Amino acid sequence: MTRENAATLFIDGRWQPSSEHRQFDVVDPATDTPFGSASDGGRADAHAAIDAAARAFDSWAGETAYVRSAALLRAHRLMTERADDLAALMTREQGKPLRAARNEVNYGADFLIWFAEEAKRVYGSMIPSPRADHRLSVLRQPVGVVAAITPWNYPISMITRKVAPAVAAGCTIVLKPAEQTPLCAVAMFKIFEEAGLPAGVVNLVTSNHPEDVGDVLLESRTVRKLTFTGSTSVGRTLGAQAAKTMKRVSMELGGHAPFLVFEDADVEHAAKGAALVKFLNTGQACICPNRIFVQAGVYDKFVDVFSARVKAMKVGNGATPGTSIGPLIDTEAMDKMSRQVDDAVTKGARVLAGGHRVDVDGVGGQNFYAPTVLVDVTEDMEIYREETFGPIAAIIAFDDEAEAIAKANDTDYGLASYVYTDDLRRAVRVTEKLRFGIVGVNDINPTAAAAPFGGIKDSGLGREGGAQALDEYLDVKLVGMSL
Repeated sequence: MTRENAATLFIDGRWQPSSEHRQFDVVDPATDTPFGSASDGGRADAHAAIDAAARAFDSWAGETAYVRSAALLRAHRLMTERADDLAALMTREQGKPLRAARNEVNYGADFLIWFAEEAKRVYGSMIPSPRADHRLSVLRQPVGVVAAITPWNYPISMITRKVAPAVAAGCTIVLKPAEQTPLCAVAMFKIFEEAGLPAGVVNLVTSNHPEDVGDVLLESRTVRKLTFTGSTSVGRTLGAQAAKTMKRVSMELGGHAPFLVFEDADVEHAAKGAALVKFLNTGQACICPNRIFVQAGVYDKFVDVFSARVKAMKVGNGATPGTSIGPLIDTEAMDKMSRQVDDAVTKGARVLAGGHRVDVDGVGGQNFYAPTVLVDVTEDMEIYREETFGPIAAIIAFDDEAEAIAKANDTDYGLASYVYTDDLRRAVRVTEKLRFGIVGVNDINPTAAAAPFGGIKDSGLGREGGAQALDEYLDVKLVGMSL
């Protein structure tokens, strides 16, 4: 895509440039060099997209569930056929290793086929009335036009996780992707277009001025629902703005996941799992464990096994075979890694692996950070309280179950958590006491398109995935009828 022909806004079924003919570069985080460009949409484009979604709503909401299901099934087929191309684009635009990118594409496709079936499961109900000449029924109907804002760390699956349930429910949607990864969104909307979704049902506004587009989406009374994935700080701001027009809101925000390893656990298995999920997507995932709590009796063994695995990880361009740690998204993320490590070391932590920026042979980018292991981490360190969103593992010892639960819950976040134990009774006790929306017991991947994903407290509102996700896009209407 060249600067001369970038037309990455998809509004009312047509690809078009920004109304102000602005564009912006798309940068490969591995090389720090532009490889494409995208249309820089603004307020007028956002208004046009909302208007298109509003015009399409009545017709799309009036279609049968079977029609909506068929469109999503066609999109699933196309996405599956193009999985390799989508993964390669994601690696170049976002930086994650190619194998991880393929996994994300498959995960993203799962939402299309899951909600293609769920579209046919939007049931109403009848309620017994206290009057013989009276009937009460409940309808579930689409909320209307949806505004969706998606992040850069999972630039394809976060799109399908929002678009699929919205479309299945009968809503129309305007999506603004992260400015770092607009081309993944463009590729997905080409699939939606080819799948035969009618003009105006799905609309895309790429932009390097997210506040301008976001303000329009939030100010509009036509938009009845906001779905957002991103940081807690931005989520708070968007939620406050959405309240002014009483929009329905669902948000998947930051995390500060605890990873609890009890002395009765399989330590080798726990260390392997912790290393895999901690450095997932170079640590740039909201479900990555930020605090690894290990019981004192197995602490040294866990640290040895875990550190050995981390030291064996290969840092490099995501397109290079064997790479397990790709680049961070930008220099701001790099600065955060250095700050957290420096703060921890100054306050007494020890670095057992990594702890520094890495130069990768043959790659000019400056966004590579070595996978890092910190021990002797204490509560006064920034990394103990602040989400890292990068390849740094902080390991903390604990003595007993009560202490582990208290430490795990000592956070304002509440998204994912992990428990490793071979004691079934302990697994049940700890799971029920952890104040998080997701708990993985001897499991680092407690997610699926068929399962509700989301957090509590500062980690968000609502759920994505599973049967519960459709509820986020449906209003409940009571009908009382006198006979």
